[in-house]
Amino acid sequence: MAQGKVALITGGGTGIGQAAALALQGDGWNVAITGRRKEELDKTVAMAKAGGGKMVAIPGDVGRPDDVKRLFAEVGQAFGGRLDFLFNNAGMGAPPVPMEDLTYEQWTAVVNVNLTGSFLCAQEAIKIMKSQSPRGGRIVNNGSISAYTPRPNSVPYTATKHAITGLTKCIALDGRKYDIACGQLDVGNADTALGGRMKAGVPQANGEIKPEPVMDVVHCGSAIRYMASLPLDANVLFMNIKATKMPFEGRG
Repeated sequence: MAQGKVALITGGGTGIGQAAALALQGDGWNVAITGRRKEELDKTVAMAKAGGGKMVAIPGDVGRPDDVKRLFAEVGQAFGGRLDFLFNNAGMGAPPVPMEDLTYEQWTAVVNVNLTGSFLCAQEAIKIMKSQSPRGGRIVNNGSISAYTPRPNSVPYTATKHAITGLTKCIALDGRKYDIACGQLDVGNADTALGGRMKAGVPQANGEIKPEPVMDVVHCGSAIRYMASLPLDANVLFMNIKATKMPFEGRG
């Protein structure tokens, strides 16, 4: 059990973020969740397990620097100023159109949430983790299968998820001297609002539309629970969890 430890999960109202929040809270973590839709955050809080840690919802947009600073201040007020774990999970995609047809606004919206949001939250977490006592903490970034391989017409999402890999490596390297560990969870076809569309059929590289297998999102929560449970002298740098039969290995 992780009684008294504090975690912050972005994009915690639905999907992978919700599964991770409930897994940690049930294991005794005090958990703060954030996202842009307060009603979804409140639903997650209502699902908290009896006998677990405390859970609070703090609405905000991780792509806005002022929101991020307020978020971390409120987490500090809720749980006494300590932060042991950050899951940079918030993410979004753009319409699946050819890249030459994307607008600047569509590109920027994805970059602001997926990449800049993760960077801003990591900055604030590092400031806390390097100065608290006991020192240190852990940051996990949600990379996605798209951190390795794109789907058709997904350039903003794929580019930001490739960039997350670089962010993960930099945090892991630069955080060493402060006892800050950093890893990345790369998920393929979790059965969520975002990933669940795979069941209905999605474009393949050869132009065909085919349904793809999905997996229960609870397994993503279990993966985060394991990564968060490690002592700071051990780290999962990259974990890839996917639906076993999704077309990823080889040529589909």
